[in-house]
Order: sequence, then C-alpha cells, then structure tokens
Amino acid sequence: MASVTPPGLAYEVTHDLAAHRFTARVQGHLALLEYQLKRRRMVITHTEVPDAIGGRGIAGELTRVALRWARDNKYKVVPACAYAEAFFERHEEFHDLLA
Repeated sequence: MASVTPPGLAYEVTHDLAAHRFTARVQGHLALLEYQLKRRRMVITHTEVPDAIGGRGIAGELTRVALRWARDNKYKVVPACAYAEAFFERHEEFHDLLA
C-alpha cells in the first residue's frame, strides 16, 4: 500500500493495489475509488464519498491521484462510473488517458 498526500490537503490518499482501490479517510469517514485492471486498462468502476464529507473535492482528488498512477504506469483509462465520466468531461488534461 502506498500513501500520497496531495499538496495543500489535510488527508492522505492511499493506494491499495491488491484491493484495486484508492482511499482517503477524512474525519473518520472513508472515501474511495475502485477500479479493475484489464489488458493495460484501468477501468474505474466506483467512486464514493460519504455525505458527511461531501462537497470538498475529495472524489476529484481521488480521481486525480488514480489517473496520475495510471499515467505513470502506462495504463489507458475507461471511466465506467458516472463520477469518472463527468470528471473526464471537465478535465481535458487527462483526455490522453482515455482508452
């Protein structure tokens, strides 16, 4: 498991490669992004942030960290959950990763 503290944030994003997920624990609540790896593709299947910590950009940060990992490891990305699809629509800087 690897942890990354995004600049300027008060929480860590942890990558559990064996479980295929990125997580952040904020004020005792667990936010997560789950994915599958298939033939050099990262398929983002689920993103979840509890209501108690919603509206703080946590899902976006989980997605950014996941996409940077995909880029660093030469994976293309399939946004298979609604949040990931919407994220790609708003962030052209990651379009090169789309499968």
